[in-house]
Amino acid sequence: MYELNQAAPRTYYIQCPAKMGIWKLNDIDVVLIDSGNDKDAGRKVQKLLDAQGWRLACILNTHANADHNGGNALLQQRLGAPALAPGIDAAITSHPILEPAFLYGGYPCKALRNKFLLAQPSKCDPLTEENLPEGLEMLPLPGHFFDMCGFRTADGVWFLADCLSGANIVEKYHVNFIYDVAAYLDTLDKVCRLDGDLFIPAHAEPVEDIRPLAELNRAKVLEICGLILEVCREPLCSEDILQKVFQYYQLTMDFNQYVLVGSTIRSYLSYLLDKGQLSAEFADGKLLWRAV
Repeated sequence: MYELNQAAPRTYYIQCPAKMGIWKLNDIDVVLIDSGNDKDAGRKVQKLLDAQGWRLACILNTHANADHNGGNALLQQRLGAPALAPGIDAAITSHPILEPAFLYGGYPCKALRNKFLLAQPSKCDPLTEENLPEGLEMLPLPGHFFDMCGFRTADGVWFLADCLSGANIVEKYHVNFIYDVAAYLDTLDKVCRLDGDLFIPAHAEPVEDIRPLAELNRAKVLEICGLILEVCREPLCSEDILQKVFQYYQLTMDFNQYVLVGSTIRSYLSYLLDKGQLSAEFADGKLLWRAV
Protein backbone atom coordinates (compact mmCIF):
# COMPACT_ATOMS: atom_id res chain seq x y z
CA MET A 1 0.00 0.00 0.00
CA TYR A 2 1.17 3.54 -0.83
CA GLU A 3 3.46 2.25 -3.57
CA LEU A 4 4.62 4.56 -6.33
CA ASN A 5 3.77 3.35 -9.84
CA GLN A 6 4.89 4.93 -13.10
CA ALA A 7 2.02 5.18 -15.60
CA ALA A 8 3.84 7.18 -18.32
CA PRO A 9 7.10 9.14 -18.69
CA ARG A 10 5.99 12.02 -16.44
CA THR A 11 2.89 10.54 -14.84
CA TYR A 12 2.76 8.43 -11.68
CA TYR A 13 0.10 7.21 -9.30
CA ILE A 14 0.20 6.10 -5.69
CA GLN A 15 -1.55 2.80 -5.01
CA CYS A 16 -3.74 3.43 -1.95
CA PRO A 17 -7.44 3.32 -0.95
CA ALA A 18 -8.15 6.49 -2.98
CA LYS A 19 -5.46 6.58 -5.64
CA MET A 20 -3.39 9.75 -5.85
CA GLY A 21 -1.70 11.05 -8.98
CA ILE A 22 1.64 12.73 -9.54
CA TRP A 23 2.52 14.90 -12.54
CA LYS A 24 6.16 15.91 -13.00
CA LEU A 25 6.49 19.54 -14.02
CA ASN A 26 10.26 19.06 -14.37
CA ASP A 27 12.98 16.91 -12.82
CA ILE A 28 12.31 18.33 -9.36
CA ASP A 29 8.84 19.87 -9.08
CA VAL A 30 5.70 17.74 -9.02
CA VAL A 31 1.95 18.22 -8.72
CA LEU A 32 0.02 15.93 -6.37
CA ILE A 33 -3.50 14.99 -7.43
CA ASP A 34 -5.44 14.36 -4.19
CA SER A 35 -3.79 13.71 -0.84
CA GLY A 36 -5.42 10.72 0.86
CA ASN A 37 -7.66 10.56 3.89
CA ASP A 38 -5.60 11.78 6.85
CA LYS A 39 -2.25 12.93 8.21
CA ASP A 40 -0.84 9.41 7.96
CA ALA A 41 -1.51 9.49 4.22
CA GLY A 42 0.20 12.88 4.08
CA ARG A 43 3.28 11.52 5.86
CA LYS A 44 3.48 8.60 3.44
CA VAL A 45 3.24 10.96 0.47
CA GLN A 46 6.04 13.09 1.87
CA LYS A 47 8.20 10.00 2.36
CA LEU A 48 7.64 8.98 -1.27
CA LEU A 49 8.47 12.46 -2.53
CA ASP A 50 11.62 12.64 -0.42
CA ALA A 51 12.77 9.24 -1.67
CA GLN A 52 12.55 10.48 -5.27
CA GLY A 53 14.12 13.86 -4.53
CA TRP A 54 10.95 15.63 -5.66
CA ARG A 55 9.56 18.95 -4.44
CA LEU A 56 5.81 19.41 -4.03
CA ALA A 57 4.72 22.38 -6.14
CA CYS A 58 1.00 22.16 -5.33
CA ILE A 59 -1.90 19.88 -4.46
CA LEU A 60 -4.87 19.55 -6.80
CA ASN A 61 -7.96 18.13 -5.10
CA THR A 62 -10.43 16.57 -7.51
CA HIS A 63 -13.21 17.17 -4.98
CA ALA A 64 -13.79 17.75 -1.30
CA ASN A 65 -14.46 14.27 0.09
CA ALA A 66 -12.27 13.63 3.13
CA ASP A 67 -10.52 10.63 1.57
CA HIS A 68 -9.23 12.93 -1.19
CA ASN A 69 -8.15 15.98 0.80
CA GLY A 70 -7.39 14.58 4.25
CA GLY A 71 -3.62 14.77 3.74
CA ASN A 72 -3.67 18.44 2.70
CA ALA A 73 -3.20 19.91 6.17
CA LEU A 74 -0.06 17.95 7.04
CA LEU A 75 1.53 18.51 3.62
CA GLN A 76 0.83 22.22 3.85
CA GLN A 77 2.24 22.42 7.36
CA ARG A 78 5.42 20.56 6.43
CA LEU A 79 5.99 21.55 2.82
CA GLY A 80 4.03 24.78 2.41
CA ALA A 81 2.35 23.55 -0.76
CA PRO A 82 -0.74 25.46 -1.95
CA ALA A 83 -3.94 23.51 -2.59
CA LEU A 84 -6.48 24.08 -5.34
CA ALA A 85 -9.90 22.54 -5.89
CA PRO A 86 -12.79 23.24 -8.29
CA GLY A 87 -15.69 25.52 -7.37
CA ILE A 88 -17.68 24.69 -4.26
CA ASP A 89 -15.20 21.95 -3.40
CA ALA A 90 -12.53 24.56 -2.66
CA ALA A 91 -14.82 26.06 0.00
CA ILE A 92 -15.59 22.66 1.53
CA THR A 93 -11.89 21.77 1.61
CA SER A 94 -11.20 25.01 3.49
CA HIS A 95 -14.23 24.49 5.77
CA PRO A 96 -14.59 20.67 5.96
CA ILE A 97 -17.38 20.69 8.56
CA LEU A 98 -19.60 21.44 5.55
CA GLU A 99 -19.26 17.83 4.35
CA PRO A 100 -20.83 15.97 7.31
CA ALA A 101 -23.28 18.84 7.86
CA PHE A 102 -24.45 18.59 4.24
CA LEU A 103 -24.72 14.81 4.38
CA TYR A 104 -26.69 14.80 7.63
CA GLY A 105 -28.79 17.86 6.84
CA GLY A 106 -28.05 19.50 10.19
CA TYR A 107 -25.32 19.77 12.78
CA PRO A 108 -23.42 16.46 12.65
CA CYS A 109 -23.25 14.54 15.91
CA LYS A 110 -19.89 13.35 17.23
CA ALA A 111 -20.27 9.97 15.52
CA LEU A 112 -20.25 11.80 12.15
CA ARG A 113 -17.29 14.04 12.95
CA ASN A 114 -14.76 11.36 12.05
CA LYS A 115 -11.83 11.32 9.62
CA PHE A 116 -13.86 9.54 6.95
CA LEU A 117 -16.30 12.44 6.67
CA LEU A 118 -14.39 15.34 8.24
CA ALA A 119 -10.89 16.23 7.04
CA GLN A 120 -8.58 18.61 8.85
CA PRO A 121 -9.04 22.16 7.52
CA SER A 122 -6.57 23.26 4.86
CA LYS A 123 -6.24 26.48 2.92
CA CYS A 124 -7.63 25.84 -0.54
CA ASP A 125 -8.15 28.25 -3.42
CA PRO A 126 -10.48 27.81 -6.42
CA LEU A 127 -8.94 25.91 -9.31
CA THR A 128 -9.39 27.54 -12.72
CA GLU A 129 -7.94 27.12 -16.18
CA GLU A 130 -5.74 30.14 -15.43
CA ASN A 131 -3.97 28.59 -12.43
CA LEU A 132 -3.96 24.99 -13.67
CA PRO A 133 -0.35 23.71 -13.78
CA GLU A 134 1.24 23.34 -17.20
CA GLY A 135 0.77 20.00 -18.89
CA LEU A 136 -2.60 19.24 -17.29
CA GLU A 137 -6.11 19.43 -18.69
CA MET A 138 -9.05 19.79 -16.30
CA LEU A 139 -12.39 18.14 -17.05
CA PRO A 140 -15.57 18.75 -15.00
CA LEU A 141 -16.99 15.43 -13.75
CA PRO A 142 -20.07 16.43 -11.75
CA GLY A 143 -22.49 13.97 -10.22
CA HIS A 144 -20.61 12.24 -7.43
CA PHE A 145 -19.89 15.55 -5.71
CA PHE A 146 -20.58 19.22 -6.32
CA ASP A 147 -17.88 20.41 -8.74
CA MET A 148 -15.69 17.32 -8.96
CA CYS A 149 -13.20 17.28 -11.82
CA GLY A 150 -10.65 14.96 -13.38
CA PHE A 151 -7.29 15.63 -14.98
CA ARG A 152 -5.53 14.50 -18.13
CA THR A 153 -1.76 14.70 -18.20
CA ALA A 154 0.18 15.50 -21.36
CA ASP A 155 1.18 11.81 -21.31
CA GLY A 156 -2.41 10.85 -22.15
CA VAL A 157 -3.28 9.57 -18.67
CA TRP A 158 -6.65 10.44 -17.12
CA PHE A 159 -7.22 10.70 -13.36
CA LEU A 160 -10.98 10.23 -12.99
CA ALA A 161 -11.53 10.71 -9.24
CA ASP A 162 -14.81 9.13 -8.06
CA CYS A 163 -16.89 9.36 -11.22
CA LEU A 164 -17.10 5.56 -11.24
CA SER A 165 -16.37 2.73 -8.81
CA GLY A 166 -14.61 -0.59 -9.26
CA ALA A 167 -16.69 -3.67 -9.97
CA ASN A 168 -15.95 -5.11 -6.52
CA ILE A 169 -17.22 -1.93 -4.83
CA VAL A 170 -20.34 -1.76 -6.99
CA GLU A 171 -21.28 -5.34 -6.17
CA LYS A 172 -20.41 -5.10 -2.46
CA TYR A 173 -21.98 -1.75 -1.57
CA HIS A 174 -24.45 -1.23 -4.47
CA VAL A 175 -25.52 2.29 -3.43
CA ASN A 176 -22.37 4.32 -3.94
CA PHE A 177 -22.56 7.99 -3.03
CA ILE A 178 -24.08 10.26 -5.69
CA TYR A 179 -25.06 13.90 -5.20
CA ASP A 180 -26.72 14.56 -8.60
CA VAL A 181 -27.97 11.46 -10.45
CA ALA A 182 -28.67 13.21 -13.76
CA ALA A 183 -25.22 14.81 -13.80
CA TYR A 184 -23.65 11.49 -12.81
CA LEU A 185 -25.20 9.70 -15.79
CA ASP A 186 -24.10 12.52 -18.10
CA THR A 187 -20.57 12.22 -16.71
CA LEU A 188 -20.52 8.50 -17.46
CA ASP A 189 -21.46 9.34 -21.06
CA LYS A 190 -18.66 11.89 -21.18
CA VAL A 191 -16.11 9.45 -19.78
CA CYS A 192 -17.00 6.86 -22.42
CA ARG A 193 -16.04 9.39 -25.11
CA LEU A 194 -12.66 10.34 -23.64
CA ASP A 195 -9.50 9.87 -25.63
CA GLY A 196 -6.54 8.63 -23.63
CA ASP A 197 -3.96 5.89 -23.20
CA LEU A 198 -4.72 5.03 -19.56
CA PHE A 199 -7.63 5.76 -17.21
CA ILE A 200 -7.10 5.80 -13.44
CA PRO A 201 -10.24 5.96 -11.27
CA ALA A 202 -9.58 6.63 -7.59
CA HIS A 203 -11.33 3.43 -6.49
CA ALA A 204 -10.59 1.01 -9.33
CA GLU A 205 -7.54 -0.32 -11.11
CA PRO A 206 -6.06 1.56 -14.09
CA VAL A 207 -7.43 0.41 -17.45
CA GLU A 208 -6.87 1.22 -21.10
CA ASP A 209 -10.61 1.01 -21.87
CA ILE A 210 -12.87 2.66 -19.30
CA ARG A 211 -16.16 1.99 -21.10
CA PRO A 212 -17.01 -1.44 -19.61
CA LEU A 213 -16.62 -0.09 -16.07
CA ALA A 214 -18.67 2.99 -16.92
CA GLU A 215 -21.46 0.79 -18.26
CA LEU A 216 -21.36 -1.36 -15.11
CA ASN A 217 -21.80 1.75 -12.97
CA ARG A 218 -24.62 2.98 -15.21
CA ALA A 219 -26.43 -0.36 -14.93
CA LYS A 220 -26.31 -0.18 -11.14
CA VAL A 221 -27.75 3.35 -11.11
CA LEU A 222 -30.63 2.25 -13.34
CA GLU A 223 -31.16 -0.82 -11.15
CA ILE A 224 -31.51 1.37 -8.07
CA CYS A 225 -33.95 3.64 -9.90
CA GLY A 226 -36.05 0.59 -10.69
CA LEU A 227 -35.91 -0.63 -7.10
CA ILE A 228 -37.11 2.73 -5.75
CA LEU A 229 -39.99 2.85 -8.22
CA GLU A 230 -40.94 -0.69 -7.23
CA VAL A 231 -41.02 -0.02 -3.48
CA CYS A 232 -42.90 3.24 -4.07
CA ARG A 233 -45.92 1.55 -5.60
CA GLU A 234 -47.47 2.52 -2.29
CA PRO A 235 -46.76 5.96 -0.80
CA LEU A 236 -43.72 5.90 1.49
CA CYS A 237 -41.64 8.43 3.38
CA SER A 238 -37.92 8.61 2.67
CA GLU A 239 -36.98 6.76 5.88
CA ASP A 240 -39.15 3.79 4.89
CA ILE A 241 -37.64 3.81 1.40
CA LEU A 242 -34.17 3.86 2.90
CA GLN A 243 -35.02 0.91 5.14
CA LYS A 244 -36.23 -1.12 2.16
CA VAL A 245 -33.07 -0.32 0.17
CA PHE A 246 -30.87 -1.42 3.09
CA GLN A 247 -32.89 -4.61 3.44
CA TYR A 248 -32.86 -5.38 -0.28
CA TYR A 249 -29.09 -5.06 -0.60
CA GLN A 250 -28.42 -6.47 2.89
CA LEU A 251 -26.43 -3.42 3.90
CA THR A 252 -25.34 -2.73 7.47
CA MET A 253 -26.50 0.59 8.85
CA ASP A 254 -24.26 2.76 10.99
CA PHE A 255 -24.00 6.55 11.17
CA ASN A 256 -21.64 6.81 8.16
CA GLN A 257 -23.74 4.53 5.99
CA TYR A 258 -26.94 6.19 7.15
CA VAL A 259 -25.88 9.61 5.90
CA LEU A 260 -24.03 8.45 2.78
CA VAL A 261 -26.72 6.08 1.53
CA GLY A 262 -29.53 8.24 2.90
CA SER A 263 -28.30 11.36 1.10
CA THR A 264 -27.86 9.34 -2.09
CA ILE A 265 -31.37 7.89 -1.93
CA ARG A 266 -32.79 11.40 -1.49
CA SER A 267 -30.85 12.38 -4.62
CA TYR A 268 -32.46 9.48 -6.47
CA LEU A 269 -35.89 10.65 -5.25
CA SER A 270 -35.20 14.15 -6.61
CA TYR A 271 -34.04 12.70 -9.93
CA LEU A 272 -37.12 10.50 -10.33
CA LEU A 273 -39.45 13.31 -9.24
CA ASP A 274 -37.94 15.69 -11.80
CA LYS A 275 -38.31 13.01 -14.49
CA GLY A 276 -41.99 12.64 -13.66
CA GLN A 277 -41.61 9.03 -12.50
CA LEU A 278 -42.39 9.82 -8.86
CA SER A 279 -44.93 12.11 -7.27
CA ALA A 280 -44.56 13.77 -3.88
CA GLU A 281 -47.35 14.69 -1.49
CA PHE A 282 -47.62 15.91 2.08
CA ALA A 283 -50.02 13.94 4.26
CA ASP A 284 -50.34 13.54 8.05
CA GLY A 285 -47.17 15.55 8.62
CA LYS A 286 -45.08 13.39 6.26
CA LEU A 287 -43.58 13.81 2.80
CA LEU A 288 -44.68 10.73 0.86
CA TRP A 289 -43.30 9.47 -2.44
CA ARG A 290 -45.30 7.39 -4.90
CA ALA A 291 -44.47 5.91 -8.30
CA VAL A 292 -46.46 7.50 -11.10
